[in-house]
Parts: sequence; C-alpha cells; structure tokens
Amino acid sequence: MSFRFLEGFQRVFQGQVYRHRSSTQGDRLARLFYEDLYHLNRSSLLKARIENLDCIVNMTNRVTGIKARRGDGTFGEALPNVSGIVESGFAVGTGPTANLQIGIEVKILATAMIKQIDRVISDLKNQSLQFTSRNPASIRIAIVGVNHADSYSSYEGDRIFLKEGSQSPSREAPKAVQRLEQGIEGHFDERLVLSYKATNSEPFPFLWMDESATGREYAACLLRTTRLYESRFP
Repeated sequence: MSFRFLEGFQRVFQGQVYRHRSSTQGDRLARLFYEDLYHLNRSSLLKARIENLDCIVNMTNRVTGIKARRGDGTFGEALPNVSGIVESGFAVGTGPTANLQIGIEVKILATAMIKQIDRVISDLKNQSLQFTSRNPASIRIAIVGVNHADSYSSYEGDRIFLKEGSQSPSREAPKAVQRLEQGIEGHFDERLVLSYKATNSEPFPFLWMDESATGREYAACLLRTTRLYESRFP
C-alpha cells in the first residue's frame, strides 16, 4: 500500500526548491494523513462517518465558536446545517466542524536544526495544549521531518547559502532527534520522526534514510490512530 502523506512529503523537496517559510506545507500534508486513514480501511466506523460526511477535515483548523491557536490539520464532526465538500481526488470531505477529534501538527527540519529546535519543541507542546483545550479526548499527533543530508542549500530571496561540513544537516540530525523526542514526550498520543535526505540543490534529489522502515513506522502510526479513534469516539 502506498501512502499519500509520505508521497506528499517527498514532493515538498524532490525536483524543486524548498522554501521553509511556506506556511501551507503542513496543512496540505496533514490533509493527506486523513486520506491515508480512510484508505487504510481498518475501521468501519471511521469509514462510514467519512463517507456520510458526518466527520470532515477543517481546513481553517478552527473549531466553530472556539478561539484557539491553529494546528496544521483538524478532523471532527461536521456542522449539521453546513454540507461538507468532497473535492476531486480526495475521499475525506472538508468544511467547518463543531468539535475536534483528531489534531495534527507537522514540522519540517531541513537545516540549522539545533538553532531552531527549542522553538519547534515549544510550538509542538503549545499546539498539543490547544488540541486538549478544545477536546480533552482529542487524538494528538506530531509528525516531524528531520534532514540527514551531507549538504544543504538555503534560499533567502536571491541569495543561496550552502551548509556543509560542521554545518551540514547530517551533523545536527542525531542531536536534533534526541532533543525533539525528549522535549515532546508525553504531549502527543502519536509522535513520528521522518528521517530523510534532501540537499535542496539541483537536481533537487530526495531519499528516505530507510524507506522500508519509514513505511512501516507510518503504517503503524495510522493503525494505532484508528484504534484510538474507535475507543475514544465510539
């Protein structure tokens, strides 16, 4: 089984420049996670709610009537008086939601990872608290990509900065992963670190550190999320 989230993550880098300041990357990737949950087809309850548009993805990531910091992707019950929309190429509908059942926060660490790790950890922990404040029973998921490439090109306007040697992602990655896992432990029901290699230099290649292991770990995350959903939202 192929997974749309992993394919979408790969497309962020492969064959094109990655601009780390793009604020919509996480939203698009989070939406693909729900597509994978549906196509996993391990919960008749979840499948029926998606097909009947009882539960949908809120692309504004805000529960109607509740003010809270946005996440990258939220899933919950559709408003009874507003029809969800199913776009071409997708199975899970979108629209405003009345509550939060699943919340996802996606982060991508590509370069200068140690410099920003404290902020990333703080953002993740704060988002977890926001999910919980909107619904204590919500399923909270963190997915973080960590680059292990031996060199990396950063783009700031027309300028390009090459990071290699002691500044390369591969030198920072092990420490970044360790601090990340320690920093957010206990704050999410599921946390997944995706280890990849992307130089962000022509021809813009992309590789998973271990493609088979990444697929297995992601599939396990999907399955556990499905089981959590059935137990918390019967």
